[in-house]
Parts: sequence; structure tokens; C-alpha cells
Amino acid sequence: MNDIKKIKQLANNIRKHAVTMTSLGGSSHIGSILSIADILAVLYGSILKYNSKDPKWIDRDRFILSKGHAGAGVYAALAESGFMPLDKLKTHYQDGSDLSGHVSHKGIPGVEFSTGSLGHGLPVASGMALAAKINKKKHRVFALLSDGECDEGSNWEAILFAAHHNLNNLVAIIDRNRLQSIYSTEDTLALEPFPDKWKSFGWDVVEIDGHNHNEIFKSCKNDVASKSKPLCVIANTTKGKNVSFMENNTLWHYRSPQGDEYKLAIAELEKKDA
Repeated sequence: MNDIKKIKQLANNIRKHAVTMTSLGGSSHIGSILSIADILAVLYGSILKYNSKDPKWIDRDRFILSKGHAGAGVYAALAESGFMPLDKLKTHYQDGSDLSGHVSHKGIPGVEFSTGSLGHGLPVASGMALAAKINKKKHRVFALLSDGECDEGSNWEAILFAAHHNLNNLVAIIDRNRLQSIYSTEDTLALEPFPDKWKSFGWDVVEIDGHNHNEIFKSCKNDVASKSKPLCVIANTTKGKNVSFMENNTLWHYRSPQGDEYKLAIAELEKKDA
């Protein structure tokens, strides 16, 4: 993998930006953003093919954040990768800003598809992957889903569709933090045995530590692609990762870090700078 120190710093920068963005705009979902920061850092730092100077480059890999409520994390990753000025992040979720709370492609270079209603990202990613196959293109398509989002039937239709069409250019990454809204996923609508369900639908499945940069990289790099099957990466994560009072606390699905809580969160993250 590329410089591990660089990836570690990128992940921490994404977290710091997101805490500041949600604080300034008074928006929510910081716990969901912190759980995927390491995945975003590896994707944008080592995996995805893109050109920030030419966001519509035809051979780019496509990335869709299906759990659109964590959009501040993607905006931060894009800014860190040169798609927009870092200062623009400070306008997030404020009146007149095009950086909406749920990720939007409107006027934002590098965002492929607006999401917010859960269960839409994987179906669209599957269509993109099939289009690439039909057009004999070599790029890959990645969709990052929440685990709670897998309650949506539209995802399972897409899972069937992708396997039927042998979309080995498609990668679904599941943010398996085991919390949704105010309860655990298993108390809300049990997903287990989760890997077995994906396998039974015809996918290759790998389970990883979603905060281990090497494991994320190894699971997503191009040479692990099957000859015929799409890939599901179940990334076990901690909601609110790296801010101690937010970890595994459903309160931070809805709350905005303000005042002393904001200062404490930033102080904890600054201690983790590479």
C-alpha cells in the first residue's frame, strides 16, 4: 500500500474536518462519519483511480456513498484529494451552501450520485457496473453502505442483479458498526448470519477490521477481483471511532458537537495526528 503514515493522516484529517463541519453547520450523523473515515482514506489515498483536475475522466473508478447521511466525510475526502478548496468545507450545511447534509452531486466535482434515501446507492452502482461491462470499460464501481441500510429490499434486488450479471467490477463495502438510529441492528431487524446471506446470493465475501488500513487495502485492491462474482467487503467498525465519548453511543447519530464537546473531540483527534 502507499505510505501508511499518509493514509493514517488522511483518515484523521477527514475526522477533524467532519467534526468541525458538523459543529459549524449544526448538522448530525458525526458518529456515522467517523466510522467510515478509515475506509474513505484508503479508497481515496490508495485504491480509486481518479483525476481531481478532470473529475469526469472517462476511465475513473466510480464511488457512491449509499449511506448519504455521512456525506461530510466524502466532502472532506474530496477536498483533501484536490477536488475543492479546503476552506469550502466550512460552509457545510449552512444557508446557501451546495455542501448539503446528505451528499449531493449537484455542483460538487467528484460526487457521482446524490444519496439520502437509503437503499438506492447499490442499485445505481450495479447499473454503472453493468454499463461498464457492456461498454468494455475497465474501471471499477464501489458502493459504501451502512449495515442498517441492508434492511431495504431494494438492496437485495441489486444483490441478486449483480450476481446474475457477473459484475466482478463491483465492490460493496458495508460499514458494519452494528448501530442504526437508536438501537442495534440486531434488535431492529437482525442481519446475521450476514456474510452467509451475501454468499448465498452469489457474491464473494470478505470480513475485515474496517479501521485497519492494510486490511481495507488488501480487500479492495484490483487483483482480488473474482473472474465472475461481485465482491462484498464487510468492514467491522466502531461508530464514533477515535472520539472516546462518541464511540458506540447512539446519541451521536443525531447530535452536533458544540462548545466543550467540540473542543474535546478536536483535542482527542489532534493527539492522533501522524
